[in-house]
Amino acid sequence: MTTQNRTRVERDTMGTMEVPADAYYGAQTQRAVENFPISDLRFPRRFIQALGLIKGAAAEVNRQLGLLDRQRGEAIVQAARDVADGKLDNQFPLDIFQTGSGTSTNMNANEVIAHRANEILGVPLGEKGPVHPNDQVNIGQSSNDVIPTAIHLSALLAMRDELFPALQHLESALRDRSKELWPVIKTGRTHLQDATPIRLGQEFLGYAGQIERGILRARVAQQELSELALGGTAVGTGINTHANFSRLVIERLSGETGIELRETGNHFQAQGTLDNVVAAHGELKAIAVSLLKIANDIRWMGSGPRAGLGEIALPEVAPGSSIMPGKVNPVIAESVAMASVQIIGNDTTITVACGSGSTLELNTMMPLTAYNLLQSIHLLAASAGNFADKAISGIQATERGPEMVEKGLMLATALAPAVGYEQAAAIAKEAARSGKTIREIARERTGLSDEDLNRILNPEAMVQPGSTLAGGGG
Repeated sequence: MTTQNRTRVERDTMGTMEVPADAYYGAQTQRAVENFPISDLRFPRRFIQALGLIKGAAAEVNRQLGLLDRQRGEAIVQAARDVADGKLDNQFPLDIFQTGSGTSTNMNANEVIAHRANEILGVPLGEKGPVHPNDQVNIGQSSNDVIPTAIHLSALLAMRDELFPALQHLESALRDRSKELWPVIKTGRTHLQDATPIRLGQEFLGYAGQIERGILRARVAQQELSELALGGTAVGTGINTHANFSRLVIERLSGETGIELRETGNHFQAQGTLDNVVAAHGELKAIAVSLLKIANDIRWMGSGPRAGLGEIALPEVAPGSSIMPGKVNPVIAESVAMASVQIIGNDTTITVACGSGSTLELNTMMPLTAYNLLQSIHLLAASAGNFADKAISGIQATERGPEMVEKGLMLATALAPAVGYEQAAAIAKEAARSGKTIREIARERTGLSDEDLNRILNPEAMVQPGSTLAGGGG
């Protein structure tokens, strides 16, 4: 120890390092702390949880295979559980922008677990025996297969616990709104121009359908990520690992997490690339694009309330202006839009990191990829859940939508089967020029009776497939 026990001396293969006296990590972690003072970005809790689960399962299997004695194996398992449970999160200080394989973080985990295991065995903090970070904690492992495995596992945990519940909640909220708003008929819009009528509930049914399909896309991402690289060790050949190690560890992880996991059938692709992550995040990006569309539609329909569309009233959650009294903005939808854009940007980062970073037998941008993947999952989950609770569930229809239906120029579409496309177009143009309604101009220009017009221009018929053609319902 040095002066006043503020630090202690630790040794690795490159020499000695002073580390904080109460740190569970050692020399290799401290070197990385000093080597990479780049940002304030750190691995999220989910990633540390996954590392702890992997290290604990590995120790259990190595004990089962006779590669670890019972005493050291049990101590490592307990220490790894402390890591997985978040009890030692403050012992993972490393920057995301570090060694591209994540070796520094793998060794950070090995050192923390080793020191904690030794402490459990009654050895003073700082000793490297009887549990050594490499010789015991890292048996059968390499950063090159552990880190990609942790990326996949951490993402799967986040999807199970955060993303799927949030998306299901949002879909349910949208379907509830669809049912509540089903009676409201308003003007549809294409190209931001008036189109034929649509039920407000039909629009929300469309949004629910987007999220329903988003859940299916997340299932595809889940399948991509359930393939694990563990077992390939350094370059995919599995050097220095027991033939049954990876299979048994993955079976144990599946049992512990309740997530279906499988060993890759080709370790060389699993370590030489992060293609699974690219594919999985592409599905997540598609969900973000859906959220962006829904959020922007909500903003449009709630715009005004007097000088905009004003067809829906959003819950008022905060004052909207520091200078304009009484102004209320669609801030929840705006937050969803920003989160969606961040996720879309993350997809570009992941694409480049997995393409440019994958060279020969290893990807060397794994920490960056892990951070962005986990951030995207968290942003999707948090914004979807908040959108459901603070915006969607409280949306109410105004009278503006139904009031504008009779004035809509595209009611002429329903006239086309009766009077022909060209005459219907002329009626629409005259209505636009004069300010009169389609009904008024049609009464003047056609031989259709009021009874005919009431049947043809019935908004209820226009939102029901097949009802506006000859023989259709009225």
